[in-house]
Amino acid sequence: MSNINVGVIGYGYWGPNIVRNFFATAACTIKAVGDGRPERLSLLAKNFPSIKGVRDAEDVISDKEIDAVVIATPVFTHYKLAKQALTEGKHVLIEKPMTASVTEADELINLAAQKGLTLMADHTFLYTGAVEKMKEIIETGIIGTPLYFDSARINLGLFQPDINVLWDLAPHDISILTYLITEMPESINATGISHTRNKIENIAYLTVNYQSDFIAHFNCSWSSPVKVRQTLIGGDKKMILYNDLEPSEKVRVYDTGYNHKTDEEKTRIMVDYRTGDVYIPKLSGREALAGVASDFIQSILLKKDPLSNAQLGRSVVRILEASQESIKNNGKEVRIK
Repeated sequence: MSNINVGVIGYGYWGPNIVRNFFATAACTIKAVGDGRPERLSLLAKNFPSIKGVRDAEDVISDKEIDAVVIATPVFTHYKLAKQALTEGKHVLIEKPMTASVTEADELINLAAQKGLTLMADHTFLYTGAVEKMKEIIETGIIGTPLYFDSARINLGLFQPDINVLWDLAPHDISILTYLITEMPESINATGISHTRNKIENIAYLTVNYQSDFIAHFNCSWSSPVKVRQTLIGGDKKMILYNDLEPSEKVRVYDTGYNHKTDEEKTRIMVDYRTGDVYIPKLSGREALAGVASDFIQSILLKKDPLSNAQLGRSVVRILEASQESIKNNGKEVRIK
């Protein structure tokens, strides 16, 4: 097989970006796009007249000419559509988060393994030049031993009717954390509040705990007057500031830190602070979703595990599922299994 025929389910918010990038990907042909809304199919016909538009997802999944299916629909539909596609022998790429539960993720992973198919989660940020560079910086020891990951992803809207703010916004940063930090988390604590009286939290805070001294924290909100997309990664040598809203200088490495020691009587902690230069690395300008599309196609052709593989997708879902349990129990610590 030298060319993969792809079908896309969902042409809403993210679907047009998926179609555009797969359309431009080598060794790939988009055969059909499914969406139940006539106005979305009209937009597809205007932008990509060569691609067939269908009203029913079943028409994509059952098409014998289609080798792989990309699912860009609400999270509660992911499991059913992916299971149908895998059962039909299709490789599957699912928009984040991969599923609505770990149980669903495990079933899809096992089904894909049984059939020898590629199952991949669309955690697009892993393919950005910024995250690629941060991975390199951490792995080469530039910042020393990582100590913390502190993320803020806040804005005004878009309130979701079916999932809370953590399920909506946190998958981006949880996937980055899971990719950059190889140590497995032990537990989480999460708190949140719903100001719309529908029991769907619009502001939430999540802390991920580890056996070592490392800690991760996430601040997510649909209720902020300003948009913030910022992550701090601190090491015992240097610190990284990642600001995704910066047009070019998204990553900065600060030669900033501190040394501490306890006096002989162990009653005081003496801290020496260090402030040095700021390094701004050059980043790849390639569109991240183009990397996702290429990795999915190449993983199928070469029978290799993609970067944003199903196990990583499962890890993200596990933290989200645990966070939901913790929120509903007033911040109770929940163990990660």
